[in-house]
Amino acid sequence: MFCLTMYIMLLTLDDYKPTWQDRLTTPGLMIRPKGDNMEILYDVKNKESWDNYVQALESFLAPYNESQQVLNNDACAPDKHYVQDDSGPVRNVPKRSCQFNRTVLGDCNGLTDRTYGYPDGKPCILIKLNRVIGMLPGKDGQSPYVTCGAKDDSEFLGDVAYFPPNGTFNLMYYPYYGKRAQVNYSQPLVAVKFLNLTLNADINIECKINSNTIRDFNDRDKFAGDYEAVRQRLAAGDPVD
Repeated sequence: MFCLTMYIMLLTLDDYKPTWQDRLTTPGLMIRPKGDNMEILYDVKNKESWDNYVQALESFLAPYNESQQVLNNDACAPDKHYVQDDSGPVRNVPKRSCQFNRTVLGDCNGLTDRTYGYPDGKPCILIKLNRVIGMLPGKDGQSPYVTCGAKDDSEFLGDVAYFPPNGTFNLMYYPYYGKRAQVNYSQPLVAVKFLNLTLNADINIECKINSNTIRDFNDRDKFAGDYEAVRQRLAAGDPVD
């Protein structure tokens, strides 16, 4: 009887879409490079102190090289959701994915500056949204976007630049259909470059996703939220040549 029950239950499962989702419907943010305890600490004059961050970013961005993106993904129309519905009982799989080329990350793409600004005291970080199957962030052509600010001592933070412009996650990368249905999905990224951080100061930075469809962060749910925090400290000294 047990085997029969299990067999019947398995017949009801969808190979491409989970019947039950234990993942959150509200995405969180993830930051790279991921330092110990979410801290990015280094001395601009000591390459060994920041080279691991640079290598981590380069490895993370390798799948976003133009050659890989052109080979695997589509050049999609921007500013609208890339919906790929099934035709009744006929599965539309594998589903296509939109190209995300690392060149859109501007000064943080690792191509024009292979050190990502770290020895100049102008470090880059990369931000992505956690994947949520079927989520349609943004509406009326308004893409969700990232903002970062100091939690305290804001005078230490200085100016911030975002890539793509305005720190947007374009609508064309949504919805996400799951790893099995959308095998070549390239998660969109936002790069944040800190242009004039105060040296020899602890700076607690908080980044937030802004959207007209993603609900506000709820402090009562410790596993959900639209915030991610990182602490940066750059040792005093002149940038290396």
